[in-house]
Amino acid sequence: MSRDLAAKIVGLLTERQQTLAVAESLTGGLLGAAITDIAGASVVFRGGIIAYATELKAALLGVPAGLLAARGPVHPEVAAAMAAGARDRLGATFGVATTGVAGPDPADGKPPGTVHIAVSAGPVPVTRALALAGGRDEVRRDTVEEALGLFWSVLREEGP
Repeated sequence: MSRDLAAKIVGLLTERQQTLAVAESLTGGLLGAAITDIAGASVVFRGGIIAYATELKAALLGVPAGLLAARGPVHPEVAAAMAAGARDRLGATFGVATTGVAGPDPADGKPPGTVHIAVSAGPVPVTRALALAGGRDEVRRDTVEEALGLFWSVLREEGP
């Protein structure tokens, strides 16, 4: 399903002459790969930042260090800041971000499957909290599906 959804996203962004950037943590590049797997993605995909380490979320994406210290890297506000950082730093119309715990072990006091995704299209980000089941690979794949789905719903609401 992610390939079909990614193709719809690339098609609509192309039609509207809009662009996308991603910021990824637990997905480690899978979200960017899902988009760039589609022919023609180079017209709309600006790039991605894989900020796996917590300190890189601040250094590369501009996530406030105080937020990271207070809330940890797995938090909806962190996902929102990552999405905005990708959008702003890569010069895109939209930013999409993923952060969470893929497993197999808990991290930062959060159980595996705890995920936050965000879309930044302006001053008010759209975030979604997920509690995903399954092993590490399944959590990562499901996160990509959910991120594409959230982005698609935002795109449809945005209009031309």
